[in-house]
Amino acid sequence: MKLSIILFFCFLTSLSIHAQEPKNDNIPMGYVLTEADSIFGDTIVLPELVIPTQKMSDEDKKQFLLLQKRVYATYPYARIAAERLTSLNRGMQKFTSNRDKRRYFKIVEDYLTNEFEASLKKLSRKQGQILIKLIDRQTGTTTYDLIKNLKSGLKAFLSNTTAYMFNIDLKMKYQPYVVNEDYLIETILVRGFESGRLRKQEAAHPIDYDKLDEAWLKK
Repeated sequence: MKLSIILFFCFLTSLSIHAQEPKNDNIPMGYVLTEADSIFGDTIVLPELVIPTQKMSDEDKKQFLLLQKRVYATYPYARIAAERLTSLNRGMQKFTSNRDKRRYFKIVEDYLTNEFEASLKKLSRKQGQILIKLIDRQTGTTTYDLIKNLKSGLKAFLSNTTAYMFNIDLKMKYQPYVVNEDYLIETILVRGFESGRLRKQEAAHPIDYDKLDEAWLKK
């Protein structure tokens, strides 16, 4: 079953939902990482980062590792989206007529479709949800607004309506200070940057991780 949606300036032209999600896929983790967790106790050493074994139930660890896998699979696309959006806007400024701008946009759209569509079709529904959040983190704009600005309000509405049927809200924002999953995503990103396993790209709206971590500790 294929879900066709347009994501960031048509960088994603289709998102298939072929992969089967685990039964406990949407179980809230509700776990706050603490400084003590990273200092005391044994740890599980993984290729990507270190996960504390204390204070996390087996289910928490399972869900955290699953989230980590999804973030590592989708972050590169969000980073590329921000890079391509910058290039696209820079290129658009060179043209004065709407006709030339449409032709240029079409060339970029076709290139991105050919380059990334096959890989993006392999993303699961949950990976798609995380990608939507990361696009907002890296571009500072929701996928819905990117579509609306670069295509049309009608296309944005239709895309969002179709995506919503599969629990993918294109208007979804990245809110690490509010949503626990987003806080954990930011934790995974920060550790990935520090380990060199993810290429760092600053968020569109800078995030002070120390303040973020402190905010969740107070909660």
